[in-house]
Amino acid sequence: MTIAGIVIGVLLLILIFFLIGALKVAREYERGIIFRLGRLLPQPKGPGLFVLIPIVDKMVKVDLRTITLQIPPQEVITKDNVPVRVNAVAYFRIVDPKSAIVQIENYMVATSQIAQTTLRSVLGQHSLDELLSEREKINSILQGIIDEQTAPWGIKVSIVEVKDVEIPQGMQRAMARQAEAERERRAKVIASEGEFQASERLKDAAAVIETHPVALQLRYLQTLIEISSSPSTTIVFPAPIDVLTLLLPKGKGNDAAS
Repeated sequence: MTIAGIVIGVLLLILIFFLIGALKVAREYERGIIFRLGRLLPQPKGPGLFVLIPIVDKMVKVDLRTITLQIPPQEVITKDNVPVRVNAVAYFRIVDPKSAIVQIENYMVATSQIAQTTLRSVLGQHSLDELLSEREKINSILQGIIDEQTAPWGIKVSIVEVKDVEIPQGMQRAMARQAEAERERRAKVIASEGEFQASERLKDAAAVIETHPVALQLRYLQTLIEISSSPSTTIVFPAPIDVLTLLLPKGKGNDAAS
């Protein structure tokens, strides 16, 4: 083998390694941010196959898929001075790959810190009842604030959800007693309303009987029919006082009437 052959072989090997180092592939959900001699190229590379200049170009890949960020539990004092422990989850994605790499050192850490501080700040402005009953409203407020703060980094926060709210045991017992008292109050109100409506109906019935005395006789006959259908061996017949006075002797009837 001559020296020229050796040189050609070495050059071919160098060319092969050059091509291997220069050819890059980015998936559909990836973009390559290229720095050429330290300067940012205007357009990200990908998806698909593209060529980099070895040694000259440096690439940073950015994932454009939605990222799930778990916000660790935070100790929060609510507006009504109740200590609670709250955790949440945020969903965001990168809409501007260049800003996510150039404008912030580590967008994951930065977004997590912003989410934690915003969670403590927003929940501290609401009472415990609001935190438990107005979850959707609070989630919307959190999403708006975090999205606004991360927008300069090319990040879009789509959803923020408060997951768990841990309440002290003493407060849980107090809430249970409050709920029980509220149920008892509602039961008493319903019972009193029933009594009132029943008294109103009895008053109306008394007015009808006073106007039409025959209605009392019809009610008396209906009562007798209901009593006769009873399986009991002893039957008590209600009878008006004026009927009994007619059956008794005159002297006793007068005494009974007096």
